[in-house]
Amino acid sequence: MTLKKFICLVLYYGIAQYLPQSTNKYFFWTRTIRRRLCSSLFDNCGNNINVEKKASFGTGVGILIGNNSGLGVNCIVNGPLSIGDNVMMGPDVAILTSTHNYKTINVPMSEQGCDVSPVEIGNDVWIGMRSIILPGVKIGNGAIIGAGAVVTKDVPDFAVVGGVPAKVLKYRNV
Repeated sequence: MTLKKFICLVLYYGIAQYLPQSTNKYFFWTRTIRRRLCSSLFDNCGNNINVEKKASFGTGVGILIGNNSGLGVNCIVNGPLSIGDNVMMGPDVAILTSTHNYKTINVPMSEQGCDVSPVEIGNDVWIGMRSIILPGVKIGNGAIIGAGAVVTKDVPDFAVVGGVPAKVLKYRNV
């Protein structure tokens, strides 16, 4: 890790994550502060991103975020994660990219290590509040993930999904 990344991590997790939400009309500048810090932390950072209050993203390694996209208030994400352009994310979203191994029953799960599977989110996606996206999932362009959904499988383009586990409810382009 470079000194610049280390300093940006310390500033983000020590100060910037606690600044008010960017939607507060008196604290619009908090968006700029978090954006500048995260542009040094993420592997690729588009223009005009918005990282909201208390967003957690580890060290930012493996995270690619497109133009006009954002991480919601209190979200938890880790790389490898690719977020397209114009992606909206509600509060408390969790995007998981790793899971514990559990196949060997005579070895404790905590000692079996983890599998990492990247998550890919297309362009123009809306992820509702408290949604959970599990490792290896691909979300298509124009999709909507309903609030509280647990996404365990790939989501087709323009699908509206919801529920636990998430199922296609309808399509936006029909």
